[in-house]
Amino acid sequence: MKLNKKLMKEVIISLLAGWIIGIIFAWLKLPIPAPPPLGLVGALGLTLGGFCYHWLSEFLGKSASLP
Repeated sequence: MKLNKKLMKEVIISLLAGWIIGIIFAWLKLPIPAPPPLGLVGALGLTLGGFCYHWLSEFLGKSASLP
């Protein structure tokens, strides 16, 4: 499976930015502006579902366009 370098770069930059902001918020003793863990799990599932749809549509030879 070929990974898109631009996508990986965006993911790494996003994680790094979130990590830095998390450190700053903790240092300033501010609450972290994030949804509860269950909401994060739901968002992860949604994202994985979208990736799986695109992967399966390419695997099966169909276009991954919206209906």
